[in-house]
This record gives sequence, C-alpha cells and structure tokens, in this order.
Amino acid sequence: MRRARTLLYCLLPLFGGCQLFAGKDLPPRVEQVRLQGELSVRDGELLLRPCDEQRRFALVDAGNIDLAEEVRGLQGGSSDPLFADLRGVLGSSKKTGVDGRFESNRLYRLELGGRSCRDPDFRQMIFRAAGNEPSWSVSVGAKGLLLQRPGQPPLALPYLEEQLPGGALNLTSEANGQHLELWVAPQRCVDATSGAIRHLSAELRLDGQVQRGCAYLGGGRED
Repeated sequence: MRRARTLLYCLLPLFGGCQLFAGKDLPPRVEQVRLQGELSVRDGELLLRPCDEQRRFALVDAGNIDLAEEVRGLQGGSSDPLFADLRGVLGSSKKTGVDGRFESNRLYRLELGGRSCRDPDFRQMIFRAAGNEPSWSVSVGAKGLLLQRPGQPPLALPYLEEQLPGGALNLTSEANGQHLELWVAPQRCVDATSGAIRHLSAELRLDGQVQRGCAYLGGGRED
C-alpha cells in the first residue's frame, strides 16, 4: 500500500504538468495562399479580383515588395487593369465595397492584360522561363521540359535538376545531339519587351549560346 501511495505521489506532478501545457493556447497558424487575378486601382487603393471570381479584396503590401510602385511603373499613368500573381494571407476588412483583405508578402508576376488567368497548364507546371531577341520559352513539368522557339518545332526533353544555395536551380539536358542548360535564380526580373515583372531571372544555354530572360514558379511546386 505504501508503495502504491509513493508511486501516486510521483505521478501527480507529471499530471499537473500535462494540465499546465494543455491549458496554454497555441498561436493560430497563419495560412499562406497564392492568388492570381485582376489588379486595379480605385481611389488610390489597390484591389484584387481573383480569376473566375466576382469578389474583390483590398490589397495590402505586407512584405515590402513595393507593390504600388511596381503597379505605377507598369501602368505608365493609365488605368488599365493588370494581371497579378501574389502570395499572402486572406483576412476580413471593414471597408465598404470589398469582400475582404489580402496581405501580400510575395510577388510572382505582374503584367498587362488578363490572359494568364486562362493558362490551362499552370497547375501542373513547375516553372516557366522565357526571353527575347531571339524569342524562346521553356516550360518545366515533373516529366520533362518543353523548349519552344519561333520557326522551329517544339522540343520535349528529359532533364536533371540541381538545387543550388540561395534558392537557385540548374536544369541540364542532353538529347537529340543538343546540350541544354537552364539557370534560374530568385531575382526581380523585367521583360524587356512587355515590361512584365517576374520574381526569377533565367539564363538559357543551348549549344554554347547564352540567352537571358525571366521566369516564375508554376502551381506544380510550392516554395
């Protein structure tokens, strides 16, 4: 009996500790979401209407990404709507005329027009890179990459991926007698032709020739 009582006394502090930890409220987890849609300016404030939706969110720069400055530079004084691809946190808003608040802390893409809302390959794509003079684009998926150039047939190739320090990526492929390398790095990049803004810079090396461009992550990879 004395032994059982001693064991009970030893266990009491343990149970008390469990109650102490159970009573503490853990901070709620903040869920990050990626939204694409039409970005517009109303009375000096940014609004985002997600693709295929009628809801509008008050857009707040919560990550020092200079979003308002980027919008002014791309619109060039016009009021044309933009396509925006952003990451952040959804919340409520007391402002009239909006359905909530979107605090953005990362900019993936910003460009004129809204055709990117109708990209059927976005969800499966890991990332896409493109450049000009001469024009080229590379779409990367889990099963391979697709190189496209004007006047030439699309070239589908397997690839090897190497992740480098600082978030950079290197893709290499050697097939059909061609050697291809694609380097992608986290760096603000502006398309020289359209003015579109991307969050990644890209460099394509094909058979010894170097061509530079911009890139962005697709929906097939979370970062």
